[in-house]
Amino acid sequence: MKIINLDQTDYKKLDAKSYDLEKRRLRIEFLKLQEDVIKNNRRICIVFEGRDTAGKSTAIRFFSEYLMPKHFNYIQLGIPTKWESSHWFQRWKKVIPNSGQISFLDRSWYTRAITEPIMGYCTENQYRAFMKKVNNWEEQLISDGVELTKFYFSLSKDQQKIRMKARKNSELKYWKLSKNDEKVITKWNAFTLYKEQMFEKTGTEVSPWVSINSNNKMIARLTSLRYLLNKTEYHGKKILKPAKWSKSLNNYSTSLEGVKFDNLSYEQFMIISKYSDDI
Repeated sequence: MKIINLDQTDYKKLDAKSYDLEKRRLRIEFLKLQEDVIKNNRRICIVFEGRDTAGKSTAIRFFSEYLMPKHFNYIQLGIPTKWESSHWFQRWKKVIPNSGQISFLDRSWYTRAITEPIMGYCTENQYRAFMKKVNNWEEQLISDGVELTKFYFSLSKDQQKIRMKARKNSELKYWKLSKNDEKVITKWNAFTLYKEQMFEKTGTEVSPWVSINSNNKMIARLTSLRYLLNKTEYHGKKILKPAKWSKSLNNYSTSLEGVKFDNLSYEQFMIISKYSDDI
């Protein structure tokens, strides 16, 4: 089993100005990487998996905001058809990036490793067949030139409940909370079991899982993008060492339901940000 747990201590406390500076620094590097992908016909596929409300979609927006739109794809497939459900890898083969492209997968073929068996959306045989074949399938993708990164965004049970409640009570984001999401949160232990089985069987040397603690979404986004840039070669690359933040600063800011809160202490920021689905 190969699981990479990223050290986030360097980003433990960061004020709003420092966050913006680091975000800019990382995005400039990512744009360099995209230019290299285009020039050299590379194919980069980034998987974002994790529990509901863990921040997968906002992380993808964070990664891609300043990229050239024609050369990246945001992939979020809906409910599979009957044919797709029985031809699982063909369903996902269609969204693997072409030459010169980066693809961001907001959930991936790994829904069959966790969500589908837990919620009864696939059979036991389909689940076992997937787990048996997925490593070889990924190795073939990599052999074909696909540069694959698999992120898993995790969060605590209490934090998930807070974010679910915030969505439910939000006039802007209530639609993000479906009946299925409300069922999912009641199956925390089952998700943990299947997640651990997925890590055990599909975290390989050639295709490891990268585990991100996303209780603080800002730190999760910075950490994951810095990891991707540091592990990937591209022209003009600068080795990105973690920035050092001052713990004495008290100018944090965040938004909640469109209201901006400025000049917060770190403790105030952490309390308010728990209820923000944008942080």
